[in-house]
Amino acid sequence: MHFDAATLAELLPYILVGFAAQLVDGALGMAFGVISSTLLIGFTGMHPRVASASVHAVEVFTTGASGISHVLHKNVNWKLFRRIVIPGMIGGILGAWVLTRIPIGYARPIVLAYLSAIGLYLLWRGFRYAHKEKKPRIVEPLGLVGGFLDAAGGGGWGPIVTSNLLVQGAHPRKVIGTVNTAEFFLAVTISATFLVTLGAEAFTKELAGLLIGGVAAAPLGGYAAKRIPARGLLIMVGIVLTLTSAYGIYTAIA
Repeated sequence: MHFDAATLAELLPYILVGFAAQLVDGALGMAFGVISSTLLIGFTGMHPRVASASVHAVEVFTTGASGISHVLHKNVNWKLFRRIVIPGMIGGILGAWVLTRIPIGYARPIVLAYLSAIGLYLLWRGFRYAHKEKKPRIVEPLGLVGGFLDAAGGGGWGPIVTSNLLVQGAHPRKVIGTVNTAEFFLAVTISATFLVTLGAEAFTKELAGLLIGGVAAAPLGGYAAKRIPARGLLIMVGIVLTLTSAYGIYTAIA
């Protein structure tokens, strides 16, 4: 890939999207993959498997920086981290392999409808009740499913894992920090799988813009998650999850 012809004007929209998507992702534990993949597929006509590969290549750097930020701000539950990271990596490998061989577009509206319902439930709970912390029981299956859908759909780790851990009562700040930190290892695994199956096809000039904007915003996420009250985080996660999922359903059936 040659960067000589890529001007700042060409890269600026992708830089801004990368910055905004990572700011939301770092603070709320979701949305970078969904927002970035939607942009690449919808506005550049990129093939879904190439878009997913590009987004995960960027996420190697953004999630690394975001993870460091969350660790420094003590937002990580290391016991929970150990329970989701290995299943997530396994699911990611399976999802990347499936995406390069068979289409899974038929399942996407169903998953998005489920996430929309979860988002509405989190909103309702955030407005009606104070958050009561509980120890989550279903963890490893979430990591496996979240990793698979993240690789196969170009985004899904945060929406699946973060939202379901919150529904089970885990502390929002710890969930967001832990899921973001584990996502680094997921991104490395998925990127390596795509690199083996797709080669240099995964690396585009759009990737460079997302990378610049994403890395610039990554350190801010840990600070935001630490400062925003648990109830506020719950409400904001519900809003982002509902809006992104609803838009995904609209584009899938339109």
